[in-house]
Amino acid sequence: MKGVTTYIYRDFIRWIRYRVGVVSALVLPAAWLLFVGCALPVTFTGNYLDFITPGILVMTILTAGIASGSLLMFDKILGYLNKFLAMPVPRESILVGKILFISIRGLLQATIILVIAVLIGATLMTPLQYGLVYLILFLFGVFISSFSTTVALYLEEHDSFAAFSAMVTMPLFFTSSALMPYDAMPGWLSAIAHVNPLSFAIDAIRDVGAGSIPAVPILLLLIVTAVVVVCAGYVFRKVTI
Repeated sequence: MKGVTTYIYRDFIRWIRYRVGVVSALVLPAAWLLFVGCALPVTFTGNYLDFITPGILVMTILTAGIASGSLLMFDKILGYLNKFLAMPVPRESILVGKILFISIRGLLQATIILVIAVLIGATLMTPLQYGLVYLILFLFGVFISSFSTTVALYLEEHDSFAAFSAMVTMPLFFTSSALMPYDAMPGWLSAIAHVNPLSFAIDAIRDVGAGSIPAVPILLLLIVTAVVVVCAGYVFRKVTI
């Protein structure tokens, strides 16, 4: 674990020193929560903030998870990844360190979003419910960051990864159940949203907010995340830079 914690510590130092990145990572989700959450619920039945907050939380984790590949891409371009791979610590330490750093960073950002949501009118949940929400967000963050890191290993330029990020992030968000319920969507969009991985995490968080424990979705998310992490570890061990 010493190698893993060292890589996490290194990435946290770099993130904190890049203050613009810290602020910008919170501006977009907070803007969605404030402007969309407070402006759209004209005909929505119930508390729209309770409905949209899970979507904003998952979007926050999604953007943070995609950044995992960007961090690895910069290390590869600047030559640091070659040096890391030559060190005596296991290669998996680099991968696990990146995944955990991104997941923890995403949870810190999600905490701020949760606080803002409660302050502007979202329902306050119990400690158990918040614990389940953090568990779902953590598993989803590990899943996305593992996938993003694996993609970054195969791309040669940062512009290519930026294009991939733009191609994935917004389409996934807008074709999920983040902004509207399934019965309010057109048929084709509802079909896509039901198989969207973002919807899977969003619906699980909404179930937690409704007072139930989504054991099956959490178990499935755990299995899928474990499979993606194992595949990412295999690819990372075989990669040559």
